[in-house]
Amino acid sequence: MSRLISLIALASLGMTMSAASQDLRALARVDMDASRVTDSRGSTTLSLALTQAVPYRVQVFDAPNRIAVDFREVSFEPDLSGLDRSDRIAELRAGTIRDGWSRLVMELSEPMLVENAGMQTDPQDGDAVITVTLAPATQSDFSEHAKSTVTKLTAWQQEQITSNGDTRRMVVVDPGHGGVDPGAQRAGVDEADLMLQFARELREQLLRSGRYDVIMTREDDSFVSLPQRVSLARAAGADVFISLHADALAEGRATGTTIYTLSDEASDEASANLAERQDRTDILAGVDLTAQDDQIATVLMDLARRETTPRTDRLAEALVDGLRNTLGKLHKRPRLEAGFSVLKAPDIPSVLIELGFMSSERDLDRLQDQVWRSQAAAGIVDALDLWALEDDAIAAGR
Repeated sequence: MSRLISLIALASLGMTMSAASQDLRALARVDMDASRVTDSRGSTTLSLALTQAVPYRVQVFDAPNRIAVDFREVSFEPDLSGLDRSDRIAELRAGTIRDGWSRLVMELSEPMLVENAGMQTDPQDGDAVITVTLAPATQSDFSEHAKSTVTKLTAWQQEQITSNGDTRRMVVVDPGHGGVDPGAQRAGVDEADLMLQFARELREQLLRSGRYDVIMTREDDSFVSLPQRVSLARAAGADVFISLHADALAEGRATGTTIYTLSDEASDEASANLAERQDRTDILAGVDLTAQDDQIATVLMDLARRETTPRTDRLAEALVDGLRNTLGKLHKRPRLEAGFSVLKAPDIPSVLIELGFMSSERDLDRLQDQVWRSQAAAGIVDALDLWALEDDAIAAGR
C-alpha cells in the first residue's frame, strides 16, 4: 500500500507544546475512552475519536523522530497516558500551536512512516474517528520525509509571520453550469444541482470559520455566463475564485478529485476536452482595459498574471494537500492545467476543482454522500487557511 503523507507545515520546529497552555474553545473534543494507540504485528495505529469531524494533517519531524497530527479546533485532555498502549511510541503529548489549531505528537522509539490515514464520520450524530497507521521505515527514508517538512517550514515559520489575521478574505464560490446548462447528467442527477448543493455546504463551512466572506456566482438553478461569473468575482473584490465541477467522460475510467489552474496548453487531451465543453464562450477578463489598445492590454494582463500565477499555483498545491488529508486518495494526477475561460481573471488567484467524475459510479455515490461532501469542504477550508498564512508570509517578506 502506498504511503500517504501530507507535509503541510504551520508552526516552527522548535515550538514546545504544553497541555497546560491549551486555551482552545474547541468545537471538537477527544473521547478518551474510545481512543488509543496500539501495536499490531508490524504496524502501529492511532485511532482518535472526536465529537465532530475536523480538518487535520500529518507531518514528519526528526531529531527526535516524531509524527505530528495537526487539527483545527480540537481540545485534548491534559493527561494522555491512557491513550498510549504502544511499545513503539516513546512519548505522546498534545497542545496548542496557534489560535484554533492543536497538535498531537507521537515521539517514536523507531522510525515509522504513515502507511495510510483517513477519517470516518457517523452520519447520525456527526462523531468522527481519525485513523493513522504507521509502518516501519529506514532512518534515511524517515529523514528524507522530515527534510521535506523543514523545507516548507523555512519560508514561513510562524514567529516570522505578520499575519493579517483580522482581515476576512473574500472567497467567490462558483457552482458550475445551471439553468439551461445542466452540465453532466447521470442516473437522473445533474452536475449543476450537485455543485450548487456542495457550494452551499462549502459556503457554510467558510462562514462558520469566521475567517472568510463568501459570495456565490449563483444561488439557485439559474444560468450565469462565464463572463458574468468572473465579473461578479471582480466586483466583489475577490481574494480567491473557486469554480466547482463534476464532469463525465465518454471514454476512460477517470475517478477522483482534480485541481485545475489556467494554462494555454492543457496537461492532456482529457483536460483540453473538459475545458472545451465547459467554455461555451471565451472572455477577456481582469483589469479594465476598455480604454487601451490590444498591445497595451496584453502587457497589462501579463504584468498582473506575473504576480497572480505563483499565488495560484501555491493555492492549487494547498488544495491538493488539504483534500488528500480529508478524502484520502485523489485522481491519479490531482494537479492539472487547462484553458478554462472561467479562470482567466489575471488579478485573482483562480482554480477549478473537479470534485469527481459523474461517469464513475464510485465518484457519483460520493458526490451524493453528505459525509463525503463535508470532508471535501473541510479540506478546502483547511487548504485556504494554509495558503492564506503562506501568502501573508511571502507578502510580508517582500
